Amino acid sequence: MYAIIDIETTGGSPKNGRITEIAILLHDGKEVVKRYSTLINPQCTIPYYITQLTGISNEMVANAPTFYEVAKEILEITKDAVFVAHNVNFDYSFVREAFKDLGYNYTRKTLCTVRLSRTAFAGLPSYSLGKLCDQLNIRIKDRHRAMGDAEATAILFGMIVEKQKLTEAPIKALEEIKKGMLPPLLPEATFQKLKPNTTGVYYFHNEKGDVLYVGKSKDIRKRVLQHFSALDTRKSIQLHQQIADISFENTGSELLALLLESEEIKRIKPIYNSAQKRTKALPSFGVFQKFDEQGYIQLYIKQCQHDDEPLRSAENIQALRNFLYQIIEKHLLCQSKCGLYNLGGACFDHQLHKCKGACVSVESSQDYNLRVEKAIQDFSLLKDSFFIADIGRQDSEQSLVWIERGRYKGFGYLDSMVGLTTPETLKMAIKRYSHNDDIEKILVAHLRKNHTRIPYIDVDLKMA
Repeated sequence: MYAIIDIETTGGSPKNGRITEIAILLHDGKEVVKRYSTLINPQCTIPYYITQLTGISNEMVANAPTFYEVAKEILEITKDAVFVAHNVNFDYSFVREAFKDLGYNYTRKTLCTVRLSRTAFAGLPSYSLGKLCDQLNIRIKDRHRAMGDAEATAILFGMIVEKQKLTEAPIKALEEIKKGMLPPLLPEATFQKLKPNTTGVYYFHNEKGDVLYVGKSKDIRKRVLQHFSALDTRKSIQLHQQIADISFENTGSELLALLLESEEIKRIKPIYNSAQKRTKALPSFGVFQKFDEQGYIQLYIKQCQHDDEPLRSAENIQALRNFLYQIIEKHLLCQSKCGLYNLGGACFDHQLHKCKGACVSVESSQDYNLRVEKAIQDFSLLKDSFFIADIGRQDSEQSLVWIERGRYKGFGYLDSMVGLTTPETLKMAIKRYSHNDDIEKILVAHLRKNHTRIPYIDVDLKMA
């Protein structure tokens, strides 16, 4: 399902502007099956030049609902749908920011009809929505109004698929369209060697064979295609122009792909990888706890001081905010009690029935605090000595990750027919790698999903 969306705003930046109108056309890949549109009160003044452009005035939105009042409906309409827009980064960033102001982390897969049009209708002088519609004889009923632009985008979306004469599902068809975006130095035969549904680590090389970028994916072929279609920054364009070869290593397990990617980035230090190059991150911010006046345990983020012992630490606040969103969802905690909703009253999750009401004292502090304590216990899962068992590269093997007294020792593979024998036998199958903060974060996140552990009592410290 595809949610074709257009918005009108008070300005060009999601940090400073606000949404004044939104239109959503739910498209099943063949036709529009649902329509939704509304003016939105931005709770700020609409600049005169914006009114001149869109026709939306302060008087028109005075009695319109606020984003808070329509957020739940927007959430439900776009659930499990791909977010489609013309210049999707603009519309998507405004919608994400509006939800962020409510304390909600809104994420959807996206498709941009600008980028798709450049392939489907190559060689046109302009790909702005107005000029593109003129060239393709698409009539826009109300230009610069959300529903008019959304309807034009929906017609364009259908024409993109039709232009390619594709009969399969649109999402697969659109992936085929992206093949036309292969880097100029990359032979098509090299790309074709990437088989669908291969999990592992991939390497982009230049003409000299140097590694430019290391990545991982559950589906390497699909992820590589995404790289080639997302040419929206100077860095991505420069990388695209230099890729002359692709190599990859099948890991079978997504966990092993994450571990190997982190190791390879630190070892090779590719020029186009920015994250995980440092072996050890220096935490600047932490998650702490305290009791509020009502007796509820509050989790909050602050900058770490020398003697602080945070429950969780990171280099930046956003990483910790994302972490709190994850544990809020898992343990049904309250956004207000975790410092992520500061507008007073019931938090945004409460109206979605995800928060049990600690924010408005509906849930007792005793009941709420039990879940907070359980969440805190989950923060650190690397304490003992054990192996993590996961799938292998083929049906006849399984993968193993070795944790020794809370320290990562490495990973390897074992023939499934051999079975899980003594710890010493399992250790012999392990290729050694180093422990660091990034690896620890990967393993803790994995263990929160309750994957299989094989505990043991270490009696051979010479191997540790």
